Amino acid sequence: MYAYDKYDQAMVDARVAEFRDQTRRRIEGSLSEEKFRPLRLQNGLYLQLHAYMLRVAVPYGTLSSAQMHVLGDIADKYDRGYGHFTTRQNIQYNWIKLDETPDILAELAKVEMHAIQTSGNCIRNISSDQYAGASPEELIDPRPYAELMRQWSSFHPEFLALPRKFKICVIASETDRAAMRLHDIGIRIVKNDAGEIGASFYVGGGMGRTPFIAPLLNAFVPLDQLITYAEAALRVYNRYGRRDNKYKARIKILVHELGLEEYKRQVEEEFAHLQSQDIEPPLAELERIKAHFADPAFEAGLSDDLDLSNPGFARWVRANTAPHKVPGYAIATISLKPAGGIPGDASADQIREMAALAKAYSLDELRVTHAQNIVLPHVKKADLFALWQRLDAAGLATANLDAITDIIACPGLDYCSLANARSIPLAQKISSRFTDNGKEEALGELKLKISGCINACGHHHAGHIGILGVDRKGVENYQLLLGGSEGADTSLGQITGPGFSEDGVVDAIDRVTDLYLNQREEGERFLDTYRRLGMAPFKEVIYG
Repeated sequence: MYAYDKYDQAMVDARVAEFRDQTRRRIEGSLSEEKFRPLRLQNGLYLQLHAYMLRVAVPYGTLSSAQMHVLGDIADKYDRGYGHFTTRQNIQYNWIKLDETPDILAELAKVEMHAIQTSGNCIRNISSDQYAGASPEELIDPRPYAELMRQWSSFHPEFLALPRKFKICVIASETDRAAMRLHDIGIRIVKNDAGEIGASFYVGGGMGRTPFIAPLLNAFVPLDQLITYAEAALRVYNRYGRRDNKYKARIKILVHELGLEEYKRQVEEEFAHLQSQDIEPPLAELERIKAHFADPAFEAGLSDDLDLSNPGFARWVRANTAPHKVPGYAIATISLKPAGGIPGDASADQIREMAALAKAYSLDELRVTHAQNIVLPHVKKADLFALWQRLDAAGLATANLDAITDIIACPGLDYCSLANARSIPLAQKISSRFTDNGKEEALGELKLKISGCINACGHHHAGHIGILGVDRKGVENYQLLLGGSEGADTSLGQITGPGFSEDGVVDAIDRVTDLYLNQREEGERFLDTYRRLGMAPFKEVIYG
C-alpha cells in the first residue's frame, strides 16, 4: 500500500497546524461561525444535530493494521467508543468536541491519515474496488491510478471551489463493486482490441433528488493521458456548472442539460488544449507509486482444501469469502451488519481486533467497502477457520454478505440535520425480522438500501429494494422502491406507490420477498425476477 513521502507528510502536518490555529480563533470568538464553517468543512468537520461529526479519509478504502488500530483508539479517546464506516470507504465519528479536533487530526497525521477534502465543493475521497490487487478477474490493480488521482486532486487550485462536491471512482474489473456509474466520474480500466490498456470514462452519474446513471463519455483514454482527460472533464464542468442553484449544481445536471455530445465536444476540445500544455505527471512518478502496490510476499504451493465440517464456519465461507488470484488464499469480508445492529458501526474494541486480525492473517492490510463492511484481502485458506473463530468471539462473524440483512443505511434523523426520517431503527427492524423468520439464506443476493432523505446517502435508488424516508406533515413516512442496482447492470429503482409507516414498510418487504420466493425461476436473483415480472405483481401484493 502507498506510503507517504516527505511532501505528503509536510502537506498534512501543515494542515493540522493551520486548523489548530483556526479552531483556537473560533473558540476565542475572533472567528465567526460563518467564516469558520468553510474552514472546518475543508477538514471534514460537520455540525450535525447533536454534536460535531468528523469524516476521516481512507483513500480507495485501503488501510494498514497500524492505521486501523489508531482509528479504534480515536473512537475510545474522542468519541463514544465506536466509529461508523461509510459508503465512500471512509470512517466517521459522530460525537466530536471542537476543541479536541486538532488533536485528532494530529494523531491521524502520525499514521499517514487525514480528513482533508472529505467535505466541501471539491474532489472528494477517490474510491475503488475493495478487492483491488487480490481479485483474479481484474485487469490490473487500479489503486496506483486512484493514488495518482488523489495526488492530482489534493489542493488542486482550480478545483477547490467547484459548483458542488465531486466524486471519482476507479476500477479495473467487469464486476463493479464500487457503484462506478453512480459517480460524477467513473473510470474503468480496460483493454482495447489492440491489447492496449486504457480507461473508459463515464461522466454524470449520481443519486440525490435527481438520480442519473453515468453515460459513457469516452470508451478508451490512454493511461498516460488519464489525468489530462480528467482535468479536461473537470474544467468544462467548473466553467459551466450551476452556482446559482445547489440542486442543479452537480455535473449530472450539466451533462443532461448540455447533452452528452455537446459536453463531449467541449471536453475533447479542452483535452487537445491541455495535451499541448503537457500537464500529465511524469511517468517516473507513476512508476514510483506503482512500486508501493507490488504484490505482498504470497506463499507458493498452498493448498486450496478446506474442512467445512463446522456448519457455522461453512456458511460464513460460502457467504463472506471470495476467490483470490493466488492459489491457497481467499478474500474474506467482515460484516458490520449483525442481526439487529447498526449498519457500518464498529466498537473501538472491534476496530482494534480487526487491525490485529489483518496483521495476523491478511499481510497487514484491510479495505473499507462501498457496502460499509471491512475486507481482509489476503487470507490463507488454512487460516480461515482460526480467523472465523476470532471474528465470532468479537461479534464480527455474521455470514450475510449481499444478503437482505447486509443493509446500507445513512445515519438518518438520529444524527443528520438534513434527514427527514430515521434510517437506523428501520434497518435494525428489517435485519431482526429476516434473521428471525429464517428467509435470509433462501433469498440469496438481495441488496437493500435506506436513505433518511432525498440526498440519498444510503443509495436507496440503487437498492434491489430501496427505502426513502420522507416527512408527511410531521410524520415519518417511507417510500418503497424496487429494481435498483449499483453493479455492472446499473439501474435506478422505481417507487412502488404510496408510502408506509416504519412497521408498515417492514411488512411490505416481507410480502415482496414472499412473492419473489414463489415466482423465481432457477438461478434468478430477486433483481432478475423483478425485471422479468415487472412492477405490477409486486404492487398487487404490496397494496392488495
